[in-house]
Amino acid sequence: MAIDLILVQLARVLVEVAGFALLGRGVLALLAGEQRHGNLFYKILETVTRPAVMAVRWLAPRSIIDAHVPMLTFFLLFWLWIALAVAKRYLCGLHGLAC
Repeated sequence: MAIDLILVQLARVLVEVAGFALLGRGVLALLAGEQRHGNLFYKILETVTRPAVMAVRWLAPRSIIDAHVPMLTFFLLFWLWIALAVAKRYLCGLHGLAC
């Protein structure tokens, strides 16, 4: 298997993990309310998503408030996941594979 295809698949898996962790974090925030910061599972999901959220906070303009950064991170990860799916499809066609 080609190394470029492996790298795209690896990036896609990392984006999926971060996206699902952000989705779980959002659902848990809705269910737990203000007590979410004391919840062990919320802390775990927060730890998993911290690198992606911090990267988006660094890239986003200061006019976006910190409370909206996780939602922006989720939508950016979603579009990155779509772009990686298109790249995977292109690379599979390029290498003559049926992925």
